[in-house]
Amino acid sequence: MKEKSLAELQREVDQYISQFKEGYFSPLALMARMSEEVGELAREVNHSYGEKPKKESEPDNSIELELGDILFIAICFANSLGIDLTAAHDKVMHKFNTRDADRWTKKDT
Repeated sequence: MKEKSLAELQREVDQYISQFKEGYFSPLALMARMSEEVGELAREVNHSYGEKPKKESEPDNSIELELGDILFIAICFANSLGIDLTAAHDKVMHKFNTRDADRWTKKDT
């Protein structure tokens, strides 16, 4: 599978959403959807790594699919607000590389 840049992902999601008259949900609705998806991810992580196994009657979901749902919603959120996720990522990495440069114990190289 070919790797995609964040810009390509944003364009792909925008092309998908643009085919519908409704367009992107409002920021508040997107926040609610994001919260819902994070809850579903938490449930899957709890089933896989926690003390609460799934019931046999529960459908098979996966951590991978739940992370994919969260990524899709995050991209929708960014697109709806005109945010370039590549630029946002670069700013966050700069923050971590400066503010947190000496916060953690580095591996010996």
